[in-house]
Amino acid sequence: MSATKPEAASPVNPFQRLEEIVRLLRSERGCPWDQRQTAASLKKYLLEEAAELAEAIDQGDAALICEEAGDLHFVLALLLLICEEQGGCSAGQALSGICEKMQRRHPHVFAADGQAMPSEEELRAQWERIKREEKRDKVAV
Repeated sequence: MSATKPEAASPVNPFQRLEEIVRLLRSERGCPWDQRQTAASLKKYLLEEAAELAEAIDQGDAALICEEAGDLHFVLALLLLICEEQGGCSAGQALSGICEKMQRRHPHVFAADGQAMPSEEELRAQWERIKREEKRDKVAV
C-alpha cells in the first residue's frame, strides 16, 4: 500500500492548512514562542531559513530543498499573520497581490493572443518597463 500525500487526505489546501496551524500557534491556547514573535523578531529566522534553502539548492538535494522551502513558508505565514493582527496585510492579500503582479508582468503569457513569444531581451525590457510603470503609479497615488 502506498503512502498518500498529506494534502491529498485533507479537503483544505496546504496554504489554508498552514494558515490554520499558524493561527492556532498564535492563539490563546497556542505556543508561547509563536505568541511572542513580532515582525522584527522573525527577521533573523526569515534570513536563516532563506540561507538554508539557498544552501540546499547549492547541494542539489531535492528533499532538503522541500524541507527548507516549507520552513520558509512557515516563517512567512507567521509573519503575515502578525502583520494582519496589527492591521496590515493578510496572507490572502499578499498572495492576491503577487498573483496580480505576475499576471501584469507577464502579458506575453496572460494576454497573449496568438502572437509570437518575444525574445529574452524583449522580455527583460518589458519586465523593466512594467516595473517602472508600477513604481510611477505608486508615487502618483
